Amino acid sequence: MDDTVDAQGTAIGVGTVVALAFFGYNRYINETIFGIDAAMLATAAFAATFAAVAVLHGAYGRRDLAFANGVAAIGLLLVTVAVSGPQVLGGLALLVASGSYIALVTVRARAENRELAG
Repeated sequence: MDDTVDAQGTAIGVGTVVALAFFGYNRYINETIFGIDAAMLATAAFAATFAAVAVLHGAYGRRDLAFANGVAAIGLLLVTVAVSGPQVLGGLALLVASGSYIALVTVRARAENRELAG
């Protein structure tokens, strides 16, 4: 599990830096990049981060976490491109469900690792 956590942390860190760069660009330089809303690009970068983490978990054999992160990516994309309230609510529901599962599994895995270590 340690390799998965390290790879996951790196992917999340890189995705966060990219998203923050888009948000900073949107806030301080211009609202668009080549005609595309920079804030939307920032949230899309987070969605891509979830997708990358899903691929990493799949590569490490954690299909449950790969699926959960994939669902989170879809949920965030739905929120990003939503044009109606129900679409936003659907995306948020996917984010809450997948995020809850990811948090639960992560807490359990860390507890198991502490028990094994000591």
